[in-house]
Amino acid sequence: MLRAAAASGRTAWGATVSEVDADAASRAGFEVITNTEAALDRAGEADAIVVLAVPLPAVESVLRQVSQHAAHCLLTDVVSVKGPMLDAVRRKAPYTRYVGGHPMAGSEESGWLAGSVDLFQGAPWVVGVEDDTDLADWAEVARLVLDLGAFAVPLPAHSHDETVARISHLPHLFAAILASVGAQGGPLAMSLAAGSFRDGTRVAGSSPELVRAMTEGNREALLPIVDDALGRLGAARGSLASTGGLAVTINAGHEGALALAAERDALRSGVRIDLTATDARDGLIALGERGGRITAFETGAAVGEVS
Repeated sequence: MLRAAAASGRTAWGATVSEVDADAASRAGFEVITNTEAALDRAGEADAIVVLAVPLPAVESVLRQVSQHAAHCLLTDVVSVKGPMLDAVRRKAPYTRYVGGHPMAGSEESGWLAGSVDLFQGAPWVVGVEDDTDLADWAEVARLVLDLGAFAVPLPAHSHDETVARISHLPHLFAAILASVGAQGGPLAMSLAAGSFRDGTRVAGSSPELVRAMTEGNREALLPIVDDALGRLGAARGSLASTGGLAVTINAGHEGALALAAERDALRSGVRIDLTATDARDGLIALGERGGRITAFETGAAVGEVS
């Protein structure tokens, strides 16, 4: 994110507890230090946007620092679970102007060397809308998102968490199971593993701590999705045992893949939301929950598209 922000022309700096990452970023010409409080002091003096990019278990300790050193700054984040994040902000940093965020981009790698300046190009980035969200603050965070090359998807925390449980957190859990089942087959299985196994297990190579943070942190939303998946797997097992057929399961999966491809290729129509209107929040949420996105701003309005 630091790379993309600097490339967009914004003044950006950062802090990390990793000396390795701080050194690598500094050698690349970026201002990154290991003193979080000093970075937050500078943010407070400059009235900068503060972006938290830490695992969920570390959020509360960092928020205490934010509350002490940049209490009135506009605050956003890239944490992958929004409900617990919103709750933590309200308890630990209640005076910040918070607008949640989550870019749907990345890889199984982590750390400074895993990033790139174009990581967010064309990516959806959820920008949180709650009943008490100040729309001027929301627009400021959304403009940052657009500057980074992404598009903004307005959603409340509960909609975000239910959705990522289905399309991100469950896949991470299944990848872990697939990888462990495959590895149980020993050297022969690993020597024969090819494209389908690699594709299905890629994210199992992610940091276990980060995967645990997002899946365990989204427990409430993830549990019913796991139950749904287990029900489907149980039905497939029953069908295979009784009739030898898997048509229902395989066909449903194929239809799901076609739906994903259709959404990516769908024609989109333009939308304009007046941010000064009394129902602007409702309009933003309705757009996001229909799969729409914000792509630009005009005076007093957000401009987007939806299929």
